[in-house]
Amino acid sequence: MYDTENIFAKILRGEIPCTKLLEDEHSLAFADINAQAPVHALVIPKGAYVDMNDFTRNASDQEIASLMRCAARVAHDLGADESGYRIIANTGGDANPEVPHLHIHILGGRNLGAMLPG
Repeated sequence: MYDTENIFAKILRGEIPCTKLLEDEHSLAFADINAQAPVHALVIPKGAYVDMNDFTRNASDQEIASLMRCAARVAHDLGADESGYRIIANTGGDANPEVPHLHIHILGGRNLGAMLPG
């Protein structure tokens, strides 16, 4: 069930400001306020999708293409595509998503090390 009061829904409605990096008809990219790397941006669909499972089952082809193109464009615009970057989308309980609105983290700007410890 989608929570219309989550922080990303509020950003999309303009109730909470963000530092926009890129926007199109279906997606919004903005700087993460709690950056975990020199490059840390978030890309979200404008539609009400809880996670990647919900999104891939219910989004239009245009929405899916927009999200992926925005992620790649933001990585390029921030200079992360030269040295490399990581894309993360947490889905389901074991992944520990913090916001119940699909969001893709784009991380880069330094060597990010191993994906998972151990």
